[in-house]
Amino acid sequence: MNDAQRFILEHFDTIDDSPSNIYSHALPFSPPSSWLYKYYRAELSQGVRIVKGILPEWGICSRTVSFDEALCSLACWKDTIAVGLSSGDIAILDAITGSKVAVLSGHTQLVVSLTFSLDGTFFVSGSYDKNVKLWDVQTGGVVKTFHHASTVLSVSISPDCTTIASGSWGKTIHLWHTQAGDCVCVINGFNSWVSSVSFSPTDPQLLISASGDNSVQLWNTNGCQVGPTHKGNGVTFSSDGTYFVSWGGQVATVQNTSSGVVVAELQISSHIFRKCCFSPNGKLVVGSVYSDIYVWSVAGLDPHLITTLTGHSRWVTSLIFPASLISVCEDHTLKFWQIDALSTDPVAMDTICALPGPLSLIKSVSLQVKAGVAITSDSAGVVKTWDILTGHCRVSFQIPVKDSKQIDVQLIESRLIVVWLDYHRIYFWDGEREHTPIQLVDRYGGQQIRISGDGSKVFCLMGKSIQAWVIQTGEVVGIVELEDVSYLDPLCADGSKIWVCFKDSQTQGWDFGIPGSPPIPLSNTFPDRPHLNLIVGIWWEGGQIMIEDAATGKEVFQLVGRYAKPDQVGWDGQYLVASYESGEVLILDFNYALLQ
Repeated sequence: MNDAQRFILEHFDTIDDSPSNIYSHALPFSPPSSWLYKYYRAELSQGVRIVKGILPEWGICSRTVSFDEALCSLACWKDTIAVGLSSGDIAILDAITGSKVAVLSGHTQLVVSLTFSLDGTFFVSGSYDKNVKLWDVQTGGVVKTFHHASTVLSVSISPDCTTIASGSWGKTIHLWHTQAGDCVCVINGFNSWVSSVSFSPTDPQLLISASGDNSVQLWNTNGCQVGPTHKGNGVTFSSDGTYFVSWGGQVATVQNTSSGVVVAELQISSHIFRKCCFSPNGKLVVGSVYSDIYVWSVAGLDPHLITTLTGHSRWVTSLIFPASLISVCEDHTLKFWQIDALSTDPVAMDTICALPGPLSLIKSVSLQVKAGVAITSDSAGVVKTWDILTGHCRVSFQIPVKDSKQIDVQLIESRLIVVWLDYHRIYFWDGEREHTPIQLVDRYGGQQIRISGDGSKVFCLMGKSIQAWVIQTGEVVGIVELEDVSYLDPLCADGSKIWVCFKDSQTQGWDFGIPGSPPIPLSNTFPDRPHLNLIVGIWWEGGQIMIEDAATGKEVFQLVGRYAKPDQVGWDGQYLVASYESGEVLILDFNYALLQ
């Protein structure tokens, strides 16, 4: 893929939204190795200065497409991608750009399985609404609907397009005749739901299934089992049908279809396999484990892990590998991965100060301008401090946090304070005086936490209220009831003051620091919001983080694609810190832009 094409894909949303933003929002974030970046380098130096976060090379993830709902299934044929949505709709995308071409309606519940016919004329969908639908790719219309007696979990179409197989929650596989529309065979005998069913891509009489009872079986279209039973609760064929990969728990197994000989056994140490697929040449196997994607080489005598792809934030629900790898996720995103690079995204690597183990998503970022650092923390409990001027990592260390839902870190007068949410409890860790976590609050069901600017309190967003606790004692010192709240404003946590962003992008602040008094509402004037005399705010809208000049109302900058949510952004009036999906940190110096 050449440099210009990669540039367009990487910044497609920005260019499509406004071509004039190429110079301010696309070119500055292109790698220094890009000839486009080199050509326009002199002009780029007049805008926002990127202290840290620019990719040295193009990364593996070349395109992220955002949706308004969770993505459940995925299929592709040549230049067409079909995506099953939680609403029951099916989105049709261009396989090159990822742009949405059409939305097809027909199902009433989430579409959990999709597959194209071998010639690309049709595709088949299976849904929780107990229906299987055969669609005409050219017209986007439904050709036939096949009604299952139970929730459909998986569908497949034979290579000669004569038969559709559907596996269900009702412990059966139904075989449907595509022309007549009737059920020609029901395969029974399963002890649990049929989670996967797939026709051989070369033999229309052979299909394979996986069940919730951890059994994998080969069948002919007469409903007779072919060969022995294998292990796994998910299964799929390679593109030539020579091999299949089955997965269950923390093990995925590659076997020869004819002989059943095990070619490779792939293991992971955390979570469980959700989906697996082969590369087109059959030399790679890709598996999703929660939000991460693992890539193994299974060619030769030494199957081994090549790389781990990070970027999604929830369960990856489906994977396909037509030319490049494509994944969809419950985090509402579809991603294109350039696996041919076979290397980890350089921005995710910190050669100066790195801890062992896989990368984890950043959970919090904060700016400590007086100390000259930005601080990040991730779900694995790794805290890093970054030099604002150079972008270098000063310190990297582990705190006692594992898979936290929320986390916040502040450096208060050279004292590191960490608060995190784990299993409905809030824990407090003082890096100066305590090396074991102190449980602060039990039976907590909140969505977001933030340490006050003076380090004395923790603010918790709990449903429709903000609650403030004294960190040392756990005493509640104030509660504010809210409506239509979106998130705690990352821009300000000044002393005992906190601001909240609402769904209509408005903000409101309260002061929780008056002893014996309820929280005092703050006016919405800018003096109440420190360092924001020029910048209105940052908010989440359609995958973009926007920054405006308060005096003119003009957009100064926008972050798109691989950057953090608004509660993972810090800002002090000149410097902005945000996080890459890959686990790296972005530091921007707006001094140049604000002087224009």
